[in-house]
Amino acid sequence: MSPSLTLRLFRRLSTVATSASKPITVSSLKNRLKKTYDPDEALKIYSSFTATNISDENLFSAAARSVQESTVLRLSKSHRLSDVEYFLESQKSHPRITQEPFLSSLIRSYGVVGMFENALHTYQQMTDLGTPRSALSFNALLKACLHSKLFDRVPDYFDEFPAKFGFLPDKFSYGILIKSYCERGSPNMAMSKLNEMEEKGIEIAAATFSPILHVLYNQGRGDEAEKLWNDMSKRGCLPDVGCYNVRLMQIQDGDPDSVKGLIEEMSKIGIKPDTISYNYLITCYMRNGMMDEAKKVYDGLKDKGCSPNMATFRTLIFYLCKHERYVVGYNVFKKSAKAYKIPDFNTLKYLAQGLVKNGHMEEAKDMIQIVNKRYPPNMLKAWGKLTEDLGLVIDDTEKAGIGENTKAVGSDEIEKANN
Repeated sequence: MSPSLTLRLFRRLSTVATSASKPITVSSLKNRLKKTYDPDEALKIYSSFTATNISDENLFSAAARSVQESTVLRLSKSHRLSDVEYFLESQKSHPRITQEPFLSSLIRSYGVVGMFENALHTYQQMTDLGTPRSALSFNALLKACLHSKLFDRVPDYFDEFPAKFGFLPDKFSYGILIKSYCERGSPNMAMSKLNEMEEKGIEIAAATFSPILHVLYNQGRGDEAEKLWNDMSKRGCLPDVGCYNVRLMQIQDGDPDSVKGLIEEMSKIGIKPDTISYNYLITCYMRNGMMDEAKKVYDGLKDKGCSPNMATFRTLIFYLCKHERYVVGYNVFKKSAKAYKIPDFNTLKYLAQGLVKNGHMEEAKDMIQIVNKRYPPNMLKAWGKLTEDLGLVIDDTEKAGIGENTKAVGSDEIEKANN
């Protein structure tokens, strides 16, 4: 669809949807977006939401902004950046454009798809649009720098814009600045900004320490990382789950008891491990060939208030394939598809090749069907080539029958991988 057609569609849908009497909730919208990878369908869903919720004060809440970002990501992944621009630029005629949270959402959306020059232009337009500037929009711009991997620009803007436009950076501004230094491999500069925050009486959150710890460990400066860990409490800051996940990442290649012990330590001091924490434990168990223990962690995620994410499924499928448990891996794939968290192409390629090599043609063809339904055609070139290379041709009869006898993975299937 051409950009002009997309824009007309967006405007037409917004006009038509205005007559709807029942507003669409953010949660229902996010659920609908999660189930579609078609960018035009995502655009329709978002358009209906903005039209029916035009007077809702929560329309541009953090949750609603994430929906806007999801919509532009759908367009971006289909290489339709011109449509992203039309979509976001059309928002500038909205009555709420003079409200900083609304305009900041446009800057963030440009940032998440790497269209930084558009984000910067939007920030520079604020005076003409009648939108006040504060740390809110500034932080959105700095985040756009991070998303676009323009880490060198963050310190420059940090020095220029607050003085130019008359506002003060807040703790989040400093957090982004510190993150930019860490991404550039300059933890010493990042730590100097911690001292500056302390001198200015700006609150230092635990999340500010995580990128510094990460880069120090990666540079082999473990002693300095441990010293910084101990210094956190002296600065009146207790580590959070993100800090602990950095430490877990460093030891996931080693002894599973160490990883398990660190997670137990988190729970004892009142820090709730998240899915990322347990992913490190699953990975550690699997790298050590302890499939049964990994299965127990996976099965227990729900009881711990967590749910598998894409990384969980990717790890499970990769190591199940490595142990030549391809049918079990296929069942995990079915579970990931049901949760709309399908792993990356390389992981699925590994699984498809293993299924075909071992004669599991029905499962391999079912994978093709599922992937074809999940992604738009222009994202399927690599998958189509793999299908041809593996000699997997699906006729209409097979399309109707594939998947009827398949099932999602449960604990019993993963347990079979140990036998």
